[in-house]
Amino acid sequence: MSKELAKTYDPKGIEDRLYDKWMNKKYFHAEVDRSKKPFTIVMPPPNVTGQLHMGHALDNTMQDILIRYKRMQGYNALWQPGTDHAAIATEVKVIEKLKEQGIDKDEIGRDEFLKHAWLWKEEYGGKIINQLKKLGSSADWDRERFTMDEGCSKAVEEVFIKLYEKGYIYKGSRIINWCPVCQTSISDAEVEHVDQDGNFWHINYPVAGEENAFVEIATTRPETLLGDTAVAVNPEDDRYKHLVGKMLKLPLTDREIPVVADEYVDKEFGTGCVKITPAHDPNDFEVGKRHNLPEINIMNDDATINELGGKYAGMSRYEARKAMVADLEEMGLLVKVVPHAHNVGTHDRCKTTVEPMIKQQWFVKMEEMAKPAIEALKNHTLNFVPERFDKIYLHWLENIRDWCISRQLWWGHRIPAYYCDDCGEIVVSKEVPAVCPKCGSTHLTQDEDTLDTWFSSALWPFSTLGWPDKTEDLDYFFPTDVLVTGYDIIFFWVIRMVFSALEQTGEVPFHHVLIHGLIRDSQGRKMSKSLGNGIDPLEIIEQYGADALRLTLMTGNAPGNDMRFYMERVEASRNFANKVWNASRFIMMNLEKAEVPSRMNLSDLTGADKWILSKVNTLAKDVTDNMDKYELGIAVQKVYDFIWEEFCDWYIEMVKPRLYNDEDTTKSAALWTLKTVLANALKLLHPYMPFITEEIFCTLQTEEESIMISEWPEFKEEWNFTADEQAVETIKEAVRGIRNARTGMNVPPSKKAKVFVVSEKENIREIFENGKVFFATLGYASEVTVQADRSGIGEDAVSTVIPEAVIYMPFAELVDIEKEIDRLKKEEERLGKELARVNGMLSNERFVSKAPQAKIDEEKGKLAKYTEMMEQVKERLAQLQ
Repeated sequence: MSKELAKTYDPKGIEDRLYDKWMNKKYFHAEVDRSKKPFTIVMPPPNVTGQLHMGHALDNTMQDILIRYKRMQGYNALWQPGTDHAAIATEVKVIEKLKEQGIDKDEIGRDEFLKHAWLWKEEYGGKIINQLKKLGSSADWDRERFTMDEGCSKAVEEVFIKLYEKGYIYKGSRIINWCPVCQTSISDAEVEHVDQDGNFWHINYPVAGEENAFVEIATTRPETLLGDTAVAVNPEDDRYKHLVGKMLKLPLTDREIPVVADEYVDKEFGTGCVKITPAHDPNDFEVGKRHNLPEINIMNDDATINELGGKYAGMSRYEARKAMVADLEEMGLLVKVVPHAHNVGTHDRCKTTVEPMIKQQWFVKMEEMAKPAIEALKNHTLNFVPERFDKIYLHWLENIRDWCISRQLWWGHRIPAYYCDDCGEIVVSKEVPAVCPKCGSTHLTQDEDTLDTWFSSALWPFSTLGWPDKTEDLDYFFPTDVLVTGYDIIFFWVIRMVFSALEQTGEVPFHHVLIHGLIRDSQGRKMSKSLGNGIDPLEIIEQYGADALRLTLMTGNAPGNDMRFYMERVEASRNFANKVWNASRFIMMNLEKAEVPSRMNLSDLTGADKWILSKVNTLAKDVTDNMDKYELGIAVQKVYDFIWEEFCDWYIEMVKPRLYNDEDTTKSAALWTLKTVLANALKLLHPYMPFITEEIFCTLQTEEESIMISEWPEFKEEWNFTADEQAVETIKEAVRGIRNARTGMNVPPSKKAKVFVVSEKENIREIFENGKVFFATLGYASEVTVQADRSGIGEDAVSTVIPEAVIYMPFAELVDIEKEIDRLKKEEERLGKELARVNGMLSNERFVSKAPQAKIDEEKGKLAKYTEMMEQVKERLAQLQ
């Protein structure tokens, strides 16, 4: 064997080199192969504006672990990657860049702006992909897709037209989330709810035609009063039954509005009277529909008051609020102002408070499409891991509202709808119609809006495989097997993929959804720019290597649960990598010096060899079982414990005497076992720590070119040695007992002593006879004697008891008696002084009456401790003298 490992493990020196090797060998690439079973994961596409953060690192590490595992199991494993055009985020970035160059988006026009956007995408779009490669992601980069590439765009157009023709897509006026700064509708996913300090303004609405009769309402947005079209009360509320059907004078306007009865009103909340503004509140919108109320939009797109606002027209929403409250106070209609902290929707991009507003937009009808998506979960063609997320999924689908899919942006998929300039007819088609089908006009204009980004990413699992064309890839790799994603995105993305795939392909897009939690900082806080507590995964990789980061992210990770990120854990992961590296170097140095058979007769193995072989065999079974249940954190903990404890701390120590003794006939069995067990352990660790395992494996195994394409270890019945496992566990128990006894007496490991093993049971004696060589090494024994009774063992021997045996060590060999007597006398003197001091304090009346109880208890505790220690010292002295 000519190759050897470098002296120290240096991730920087190996990671890029190995990644290039994998790429060049096309190990990540998958083609249709009907002789193999497919296994597919589709990567949640990161935004082209994206920078790798800890959430991406966790998400992609989990996907990489699964895909590497399945690849080794012999599946035709495809991990389909790509990026998302991220409409709003990208448009904001491009506008900012143009501003720096003194260019105004509106002045250059749509076509010119899109040229700049595509240039921006070319320049920055691949950045996050390169960062994912640093992490070791083994996605099929030859198949990389983009939500606005030709194929995905074709799929989007196809779906829009099909849903429109089916009557599922319509244009109408409904309440949407409007961002006054970005000047576009935004999805619920882009609305972040934050706590803000505000007020409840209590306002009196006069009852029309009655003196001094008022209805008191409470509102957090007094400026929307200008759009009120009713006041609602609960039909069961006796306080207000007499008012239902009466008219109220709407303050600050010349309008009158009715009092309506509606179940929506909570009698206990506020005054029990709710102002209804259908054009500016989603719940009011529904109440308005039930009572046929008019919808009055009183805001412009920039959230200033429009011409319907009378004297307040042109003011910003907050200026209008101030002016209106002052006017209400002057008119004597402001009852009181109560401070009130409430949850306010803000746009996650620009942090502006979102304005619910009624607008003409394109919508998708959801009621019918939600039904098969609900059924898929109930009949288990779709499964959440962990199952508790079923509830969230169902709750959202069972209460689903129509989906607003139009955005007032230029970057994105433009809506394939054309308007006749002469008669207003709407034509939805792939191409610009030559003439209007209704009036024959040739003047048609395309809709200015683009589609919500989620509309295209909802098609991602099948559009990336060639749909709507009937491709081989689609037929073979779809439906995909598992989607890995965070719990914060279930409703916005997962649900949309499910109903879209069922509607377009008749199948679920994936069979399992593996949900992970968020990575929090060491204090448990969410990582965010505002807190400045984010940790850059690329910096961790630079300092500790990708393997250490990956292991840290997976240690203790349980599906669906958040986890805390500590730098100490990264260091522990790096220490583990060093441990694996150094153990492997030690094994290889010994393999260099001897001839190791490629095949081994299992009957030639010693009990210790069979024990570790049996252990790694069971480990393969357990880890496979955990991986199949997506218990990735549990699986890696088992591999970690096995390598660190069983293999390095026990087995390697056990075989050292055989390795160093050229006369030992079992030396080649030890070397074969070391090599075999290490190779198997590396394979089980590979999905988690791909780089270090590849480097060691390829140096250890000259016959295989990569661990990536080696076979995953499977349980072998012939490697199952239960009796040998039990035997070694018995010896380990004895070693622990010896070590504990010696530690208790401060005996250094360098000091050897005779060890007697006494047991009436012949099978126990046999275990120790067979394991004498390594038992002596591990138990620091100068010699080991195994016998049936205590004869010939002095009375002063130190003993430790294990099941069915007692281990004895002559005291005189462990300790220099003169020195020990001397040490114990000094200890007796020290304890005597301590006891005198404590007894003195506790018999002092003044101390006992004045000292705090805690202090008295502390001294009583010391008295008990020192008394016990003194008894032990006296007993030991008596034995020695």
